[in-house]
Amino acid sequence: MPTPTPTVKTFFDEDTFTATYVVSDAAAKRCAIIDSVLDFDPKSGRTATTSADAVIAYVREAGLTVDWLLETHIHADHLTAAPYLQSKLGGKTAIGEYISTVQKTFAKIFNVESDFATDGSQFDDILRDGDTFTIGDLEGKVLHTPGHTPACLSYLIGDAVFVGDTVFMPDYGSARCDFPGGNAHTLYRSVRKLLELPPETRMFVGHDYAPNDRPFAVETTVGEQRRDNIHMKDGVTEADFVAMRTERDATLDMPRLILPSVQINMRAGALPPAEDNGVSYIKIPLNVL
Repeated sequence: MPTPTPTVKTFFDEDTFTATYVVSDAAAKRCAIIDSVLDFDPKSGRTATTSADAVIAYVREAGLTVDWLLETHIHADHLTAAPYLQSKLGGKTAIGEYISTVQKTFAKIFNVESDFATDGSQFDDILRDGDTFTIGDLEGKVLHTPGHTPACLSYLIGDAVFVGDTVFMPDYGSARCDFPGGNAHTLYRSVRKLLELPPETRMFVGHDYAPNDRPFAVETTVGEQRRDNIHMKDGVTEADFVAMRTERDATLDMPRLILPSVQINMRAGALPPAEDNGVSYIKIPLNVL
């Protein structure tokens, strides 16, 4: 029996270089939304829903029902729009089980309120390696692919795998591993697990940075990655990868939106509790990250 081919609609946010995917069973008219974006202006502290509204317009025009709002991990470069999308379209929010590890780490860094839950209960569903889920008649499989963060997941849906920030387009390589809980050895093994999928498997990455001024691109294949990925192609050893990644990560600045992103995303997209003036605030820890 041939592997099902889901319909994939990509929305690319150039401000954060983030790809959001609507993955659907066209016959059943059911879909999942992976890694949505809430627009955020760090200069004014204002949020907007332009990116999310484009997703909503597509879903409604296509007559789709949203089953899932999936996160590949707690993003450090953009805010999730999952609560807004859920309020307009429905669906269950979900993330990996090691969200609790990330929440415990950053709850300390941001000194959050004492009753902040660090068990992932802000999300509707917690997913574990090997779990399956359905989108209409499509079956999705959860792959735990840590290394960039402890909680990173990839989603294998039919002939397509959505890898978040584990690995990027072949000419850009791999994700950084220097965030709290990141580990280059672990990332190498996660990516190799992904590259054991059939070579024709379509691979959709979480970001693209258009090196050498090429057009933005977010879709490749497992076979192309094994042949051409500048960090992870066949023949690259774990020791070589770890040495490269460690040296490269030492030169990288923190992402532009890491402070607001993590504080919002570890709450499943909810704002921090409003203070007595009715306003929510983002904290900036000094000399920590």
